[in-house]
Amino acid sequence: MKTRLGCLSKKSDSYSDFSEFLPPAHETTARCLKLSTDEVVRWSESFDHLLAHKYGLAAFRTFLKSEFSDENIEFWMACEEYKKIKSSTKLVSKASKIFKEFIEVQSPREVNIDYRTREKTKQSLSDPTPTSLNEVQGKIYSLMEKDSYPRFLRSKMYQDIVNRAHA
Repeated sequence: MKTRLGCLSKKSDSYSDFSEFLPPAHETTARCLKLSTDEVVRWSESFDHLLAHKYGLAAFRTFLKSEFSDENIEFWMACEEYKKIKSSTKLVSKASKIFKEFIEVQSPREVNIDYRTREKTKQSLSDPTPTSLNEVQGKIYSLMEKDSYPRFLRSKMYQDIVNRAHA
């Protein structure tokens, strides 16, 4: 699996660097990653379908890395992990880490949010709950859905994945 997904870290809009994502068309072993045409086409039906599919999410992350805008999906994923935390101590720690990495002004992977949302999030994280990041996560989700997702569907990478799945 590491070998197949290792190519995802390369920055490219071309499927050639992403070709390990799918098995050779003639390979039929049960261990091999299989993506049906229906699954790949379903990614284009809604952004939720794309994010819900393990390899759809991996493909989208790779695409965003190729555009040097992967902070949005990384933030969204961090928020998904955050919501699952049960321990209040871990919740505080993770909230602080997410804020410092993605939300704080001049943070290493700052997401594009307005001042009001940033301040409201900062205030809600002073006493974090599993829903403290919902508003800002929703804004980033919406941004990706309206901006990055349509570009992904038009990209050579996605078209090559579709063509490969047909083969």
